[in-house]
Amino acid sequence: MNQSNTKQSKEDQIMPSIDENPLRAEKRKKLNELKKAGINPFPYRFSKSHSTQDIRVTYNDKLENGEKTSDIVYLAGRVLTMRNMGKASFFNLSDQQGSLQIYLKNEEIEAKQLEAFNKLDIGDIVGVKGIVFRTQKGELSVYAQEFVILTKTLEPLPEKYHGLADIEIKYRYRHLDLITDVESKNVFIARSKIIREIRKWMESQNFLEVETPVLQPIYGGASAHPFSTHHRALDMKLYLKISPELYLKRLIVGGFEKVFEIGKNFRNEGIDRTHNPEFTMMEWYEAYTDYNDQQDRFESLVCYLVQTMNGSLTLNYQGQEISFERPWKRLTVLDGVREYAKIDPDTTPLPVLREKILELDSSWAREKDKLFSLSWGELIMELFELTVEKHLVQPTFVMDHPVEISPLTKIHRKDTRLVERFEPFIAGMEIGNSYSELNDPEEQYLRLKEQESKRSMDDEAHPMDEDFIHAIDVGMPPTGGVGLGIERLVMLLTNRSSIRDIILFPTMKFK
Repeated sequence: MNQSNTKQSKEDQIMPSIDENPLRAEKRKKLNELKKAGINPFPYRFSKSHSTQDIRVTYNDKLENGEKTSDIVYLAGRVLTMRNMGKASFFNLSDQQGSLQIYLKNEEIEAKQLEAFNKLDIGDIVGVKGIVFRTQKGELSVYAQEFVILTKTLEPLPEKYHGLADIEIKYRYRHLDLITDVESKNVFIARSKIIREIRKWMESQNFLEVETPVLQPIYGGASAHPFSTHHRALDMKLYLKISPELYLKRLIVGGFEKVFEIGKNFRNEGIDRTHNPEFTMMEWYEAYTDYNDQQDRFESLVCYLVQTMNGSLTLNYQGQEISFERPWKRLTVLDGVREYAKIDPDTTPLPVLREKILELDSSWAREKDKLFSLSWGELIMELFELTVEKHLVQPTFVMDHPVEISPLTKIHRKDTRLVERFEPFIAGMEIGNSYSELNDPEEQYLRLKEQESKRSMDDEAHPMDEDFIHAIDVGMPPTGGVGLGIERLVMLLTNRSSIRDIILFPTMKFK
């Protein structure tokens, strides 16, 4: 094939289809005209001197209406609005920090630059050299002396610039959401700051940040369905981690006394307002402490974050005023059932507990075999979820769970039916989990053995992990451990009702 034929075939490959969106077709036409005019619509770089925010901070209080400076600035960003006034134009340039008005006079820029400007569309990315001034109407602006197209776009932006109305588009095409909705962008900036502040606080408490394997030969540390894959070189099945717990405890055994990890966990489960299969969790473990110590530490961390991000310990979440003033409320699981289910868990027989659950949740009628297989503790927790959780708006530590659902937790020192565990609830959401960690090797072996026996009916039950048992045999000191759901905390601190609003790329069905 000769060179001319090769060139033709490439051109044929990018020819628009006859049903191409007219706006996109027009933008493609302008792109080709720029190339034919010898103007590179995709230059390699541009040296910015300022962000839009830099200019506002530096000049906002210095210029009166109609005044200008002699200071030269270089700005780059995306064009979101344009107003052509014949021989002059105004357009808004948007970057990560905000937006700023640009004024361009046709006769004052070079002919080649003007030719490029005349091919400009909303959505294109441009660079500008100019001086800072304030218009007669008081708008801080940049008076362009030079103009360059940095990226000529093909896809038209959505018509409205105050956020996408279509939720499907918002989550699937996050780049469009970030371009068109400043508030959405600010949520993710806030998320980044929250995680940064968590690290800052943990380090101030002398915790060591560590990393544990994402690919694990045995999953554990939570009750969940795992994702699995196959490693070709080792010819073995591996699981994406559902929790870092069992590895972090090995580090406590190894002599580290305060460790934490912020990382992704993966659970092959449903998607709803507060669940995504891939999510960010922080877990920390502290030797020589118990769950009482960790309540204090959890309160301290969350109150620090609320105060830092909100400027106050009271915030509004979805129309509910929530006070984080310490101490938070403490509520045992059994007392919660007494108060809200109107049942005494100590004296009510199992058949009555089952009847109450069926009355509250008719879906159990389809799974009666499973319902009849549930132990006392499992029935109590089901009642708790159905009747109590929705009432826990103010920060509340739910404490002292049944032993059957907590295979890695120490028996309660006052009631052997229970374990020393707490779950903090805020706005009806569980945002964490904590134990006085089980460190008796024989008891731990029996608990995991019991979990393993349930796997024929409950594939979320813990598998046996002999390497973890070996670590506990070596000896783990008394330890308090905590898990904190980063997404749910971010939801609270940014007043977002769905976890998908604070995950940049939530899991979605493939188109």
